[in-house]
Amino acid sequence: MVSNPVHGLPFLPGTSFKDSTKTAFHRSQTLGYRNGYAIVRRPTVGIGGDRLQFNQLSQAELDELASKAPVLTYGQPKQAPPADFIPAHVAFDKKVLKFDAYFQEDVPMSTEEQYRIRQVNIYYYLEDDSMSVIEPVVENSGIPQGKLIKRQRLAKNDRGDHYHWKDLNRGINITIYGKTFRVVDCDQFTQVFLESQGIELNPPEKMALDPYTELRKQPLRKYVTPSDFDQLKQFLTFDKQVLRFYAIWDDTDSMYGECRTYIIHYYLMDDTVEIREVHERNDGRDPFPLLMNRQRMPKVLVENAKNFPQCVLEISDQEVLEWYTAKDFIVGKSLTVLGRTFFIYDCDPFTRRYYKEKFGITDLPRIDVNKQEPPPVKQELPPYNGFGLVEDSAQNCFALIPKAPKKDVIKMLVNDNKVLRYLAALESPIPEDKDRRFVFSYFLATDMISIFEPPVRNSGIIGGKYLGRTKVVKPYSTVDNPIYYGPSDFFIGAVIEVFGHRFIILDTDEYVLKYMESNAAQYSPEALASVQKHVRKLEAPASESESKQTEKDPGVQELEALIDTIQKQLKDHSCKDNIREAFQIYDKEASGYVDRDMFFKICESLNVPVDDSLVKEVTCKQLLLPAFTFPNPVWIPLCGL
Repeated sequence: MVSNPVHGLPFLPGTSFKDSTKTAFHRSQTLGYRNGYAIVRRPTVGIGGDRLQFNQLSQAELDELASKAPVLTYGQPKQAPPADFIPAHVAFDKKVLKFDAYFQEDVPMSTEEQYRIRQVNIYYYLEDDSMSVIEPVVENSGIPQGKLIKRQRLAKNDRGDHYHWKDLNRGINITIYGKTFRVVDCDQFTQVFLESQGIELNPPEKMALDPYTELRKQPLRKYVTPSDFDQLKQFLTFDKQVLRFYAIWDDTDSMYGECRTYIIHYYLMDDTVEIREVHERNDGRDPFPLLMNRQRMPKVLVENAKNFPQCVLEISDQEVLEWYTAKDFIVGKSLTVLGRTFFIYDCDPFTRRYYKEKFGITDLPRIDVNKQEPPPVKQELPPYNGFGLVEDSAQNCFALIPKAPKKDVIKMLVNDNKVLRYLAALESPIPEDKDRRFVFSYFLATDMISIFEPPVRNSGIIGGKYLGRTKVVKPYSTVDNPIYYGPSDFFIGAVIEVFGHRFIILDTDEYVLKYMESNAAQYSPEALASVQKHVRKLEAPASESESKQTEKDPGVQELEALIDTIQKQLKDHSCKDNIREAFQIYDKEASGYVDRDMFFKICESLNVPVDDSLVKEVTCKQLLLPAFTFPNPVWIPLCGL
């Protein structure tokens, strides 16, 4: 019968009691991790945390069960094979015994010490029973230190026996090459290894100290400082302490001068000053590191030392009343060194701490020395000299080698070969200029104007090109902002002033009217109406003349047909120009007529083939129509001129 483990009663209905305070009914965890590996643990508590009652075996019983061979089941067990042989250099690889020791060394040539204690470390290598002695290196000791005895097997007596790890222990003396070492202690690994091998270790001893080294650690005796400044104390106190200042030398007032940056070093150990240049990449200067070598800088010279040859001899205290010191270098102040005035604008953090501790100056802010760039100077063009266009003349002020001003390529492509032509009269008080007529050509692609004067015979004025292609500036416009004439300024009755000459627009061609109607937004309604009205006036008489021409006499029409036939015969003749000159010579009165005999004589002299029947017929027609006025002389249409 199973009894109740809690109350000692049989585990039967009615004799077992349920714990009403129990709230946890989970199973205990039997899985875990150790060193990264999953392991299984035997549960020690049941559901709800109740401890399980089971028989725990001791370690001895477990070992007995593990080594017990099941003889009855499997018979006599076989003998286990011997363990594998492991050589010493493998079993004791990288296993070293370390002992702390010291030895005493005599110092016969010193009055301050008679002997010296030198601490060493003795290493014993288990893999080959070798030993080495190493002394830790002490800085500035003046003694050769490091490896005293290199690794080797050391003899312990005259018979040639070598030291073994069994011969080593704490609190013993060992002699190596005539020197006696006192072993005082060992490390933890050495202690565990020797105890595992059954060696009883002596208690550790205290390491002996060097008396001279301990004497040096004592505080120095205080001496009365002499009245003069102790330079040695300054050297030892401020060794490797340097004040760094950032300064500029502004030489922009001189020709080709500039503002350059420097670094000033003030050495506290000997009150010397050094000035170094700050080079930037591609600054165009030779990379000299120093502007001034490290030296003491005089601040005030004696009166007689002004003519002292400083470039030959070194200045001494006899020629200087006062030297530059650290208090003369303050951020925000200027100082003159070798004739150059340096402005200090910043320093490093160490310098700020030094001034705070030494002089109590805490406010040393950085000063901004970057000069703001002046506003760009407005380029003022010189007054226009009247030659060429204003844009072309202005290019000489923008570049050393002037370039042509940029053109509106789109406008040139759209308005290519588009020309507006106008007939104009010159407004002048001179009577001879009243009958002069000019043809204005406005080129839409470039907004340029050209003026042509048709030659008039016996007028006394040479016609031809009056003005080449150019832009014409409107009157009363400024030189800085010139306003040129545009298409909207040309209409019937408009006054165009060209370089002091006034012209009045009298007539236009049909293309101008078509252009104005297609681009009516560019023109005023009055300008468009003036052109349309003028064109209508011209169309009315033209229609009347056409109707009259249709009513011409048949004889006149026949005469014109004969003249056209003669012109066709002479049109392709090579001496056409000579024919014109010959007729002009014989027509002395410039009437445009020659008689029949003279006509045939001129044609025969120039070898011009002329049909005699046609000439006779033309002559007859002229005689039959004496009242008809030809538009041109007879010989002019005959020659095709």
